[in-house]
Amino acid sequence: MNLEDKELEELFKLANKIGKKRYHKLTRQDFEDYRKFDKWRYINGDSECGTTQESKDWVRENSDWLCPICEERYSQRDGKTIDHKLPRSQYPWLAMEFKNLWVICQRCNKEKGEMHWYEYEHYMLIHHPKLYLNVRNVRPIQLLKSLKN
Repeated sequence: MNLEDKELEELFKLANKIGKKRYHKLTRQDFEDYRKFDKWRYINGDSECGTTQESKDWVRENSDWLCPICEERYSQRDGKTIDHKLPRSQYPWLAMEFKNLWVICQRCNKEKGEMHWYEYEHYMLIHHPKLYLNVRNVRPIQLLKSLKN
């Protein structure tokens, strides 16, 4: 299946079909996969204990001064955060897949929330059309292709 040729509506339906299929049927393994991110991101896996040096290094290596979505300086948008392009609540097996992670500002992360990717693209197209291409250009095509297996 070539996803590049699909219209947004078709991709949205595909993402719903695949991503939400397991959403309310989390297995023990899904939960363990979900928690792996917390253990990597936070000392003792607890956000109250601060972030690990490994995750700080990853953020430093995978970001610059501007949020890739809003193009504003992180310092003016409440700082940086690591987001899962495909939400780990819907795709827990991708929680520690680094292709699924990106650094965005706190405000953009809050706005994105738990939307799955195409839901988010659709939201950006409607609410922030000038920023839509910033999101469209980082569409996680390889991860979406992996979901069909």
